[in-house]
Amino acid sequence: MKSLFSFLLLSLLLTLPGCGNVFIRGALPASSSSVSGTVSVVQLSAVIGENGRTVQVTFVTFSQSGASSTLGFCGDQRNQFPMQQPVRATFNPGALCASVVTIVII
Repeated sequence: MKSLFSFLLLSLLLTLPGCGNVFIRGALPASSSSVSGTVSVVQLSAVIGENGRTVQVTFVTFSQSGASSTLGFCGDQRNQFPMQQPVRATFNPGALCASVVTIVII
Protein backbone atom coordinates (compact mmCIF):
# COMPACT_ATOMS: atom_id res chain seq x y z
CA MET A 1 0.00 0.00 0.00
CA LYS A 2 2.86 2.38 0.88
CA SER A 3 4.57 1.75 -2.44
CA LEU A 4 1.31 2.40 -4.31
CA PHE A 5 0.91 5.76 -2.57
CA SER A 6 4.54 6.65 -3.33
CA PHE A 7 4.07 5.67 -6.98
CA LEU A 8 0.91 7.78 -7.32
CA LEU A 9 2.53 10.78 -5.63
CA LEU A 10 5.61 10.53 -7.84
CA SER A 11 3.46 10.20 -10.96
CA LEU A 12 1.48 13.28 -9.99
CA LEU A 13 4.59 15.33 -9.36
CA LEU A 14 6.14 14.30 -12.68
CA THR A 15 3.04 15.06 -14.77
CA LEU A 16 2.00 18.39 -13.24
CA PRO A 17 4.72 20.48 -14.90
CA GLY A 18 3.48 19.35 -18.32
CA CYS A 19 -0.02 20.70 -17.65
CA GLY A 20 0.88 24.35 -18.19
CA ASN A 21 -0.37 26.90 -15.72
CA VAL A 22 -0.37 25.03 -12.43
CA PHE A 23 0.05 27.23 -9.38
CA ILE A 24 0.22 26.29 -5.76
CA ARG A 25 -0.36 29.26 -3.55
CA GLY A 26 -0.84 29.83 0.12
CA ALA A 27 -1.06 32.63 2.57
CA LEU A 28 -0.37 32.90 6.23
CA PRO A 29 -2.84 34.88 8.28
CA ALA A 30 -1.63 38.26 9.39
CA SER A 31 -0.73 37.70 13.00
CA SER A 32 0.88 41.03 13.77
CA SER A 33 -0.76 43.51 16.12
CA SER A 34 -0.02 47.09 17.03
CA VAL A 35 -0.22 49.44 19.97
CA SER A 36 0.10 53.23 20.10
CA GLY A 37 0.61 55.65 22.94
CA THR A 38 3.05 57.72 24.90
CA VAL A 39 5.78 55.63 26.54
CA SER A 40 5.53 56.15 30.30
CA VAL A 41 7.49 53.17 31.73
CA VAL A 42 10.24 50.97 30.27
CA GLN A 43 11.65 48.14 32.38
CA LEU A 44 13.96 45.24 31.52
CA SER A 45 13.11 42.03 33.37
CA ALA A 46 13.83 38.32 33.23
CA VAL A 47 11.05 35.79 32.76
CA ILE A 48 11.39 32.05 33.28
CA GLY A 49 10.27 30.30 30.12
CA GLU A 50 10.04 26.74 28.92
CA ASN A 51 12.48 24.26 30.43
CA GLY A 52 13.39 26.78 33.12
CA ARG A 53 15.30 29.00 30.69
CA THR A 54 15.49 32.71 31.50
CA VAL A 55 14.31 35.10 28.79
CA GLN A 56 14.94 38.87 28.78
CA VAL A 57 11.71 40.82 28.37
CA THR A 58 11.31 44.58 28.07
CA PHE A 59 8.02 45.70 29.60
CA VAL A 60 6.68 48.93 28.11
CA THR A 61 3.69 50.89 29.38
CA PHE A 62 1.82 52.95 26.77
CA SER A 63 -0.55 55.73 27.88
CA GLN A 64 -3.28 57.03 25.60
CA SER A 65 -6.37 59.10 26.46
CA GLY A 66 -6.06 58.42 30.17
CA ALA A 67 -5.80 54.63 29.74
CA SER A 68 -2.61 52.60 29.88
CA SER A 69 -1.52 49.19 28.67
CA THR A 70 1.68 47.26 29.31
CA LEU A 71 3.25 44.82 26.86
CA GLY A 72 6.34 42.61 27.13
CA PHE A 73 8.72 42.60 24.17
CA CYS A 74 11.36 39.89 23.71
CA GLY A 75 14.95 40.93 24.40
CA ASP A 76 16.44 44.21 25.52
CA GLN A 77 14.39 46.78 23.58
CA ARG A 78 14.90 49.72 25.97
CA ASN A 79 16.64 51.91 23.37
CA GLN A 80 13.66 51.48 20.98
CA PHE A 81 11.15 53.12 23.34
CA PRO A 82 12.07 56.71 24.26
CA MET A 83 10.39 57.95 27.43
CA GLN A 84 7.51 60.44 27.11
CA GLN A 85 7.42 60.03 23.31
CA PRO A 86 4.38 58.93 21.31
CA VAL A 87 5.18 55.58 19.68
CA ARG A 88 3.42 53.04 17.47
CA ALA A 89 4.78 49.50 17.85
CA THR A 90 3.86 46.64 15.53
CA PHE A 91 4.59 43.19 16.90
CA ASN A 92 3.92 39.47 16.66
CA PRO A 93 2.39 38.15 19.88
CA GLY A 94 4.15 35.25 21.57
CA ALA A 95 3.65 32.98 24.56
CA LEU A 96 6.13 34.80 26.84
CA CYS A 97 6.76 38.02 24.96
CA ALA A 98 6.01 39.83 21.73
CA SER A 99 8.52 40.05 18.86
CA VAL A 100 9.00 43.58 17.55
CA VAL A 101 8.23 44.08 13.86
CA THR A 102 8.45 47.88 13.63
CA ILE A 103 8.62 50.79 16.01
CA VAL A 104 7.73 54.29 14.81
CA ILE A 105 8.09 57.46 16.85
CA ILE A 106 4.99 59.47 15.97
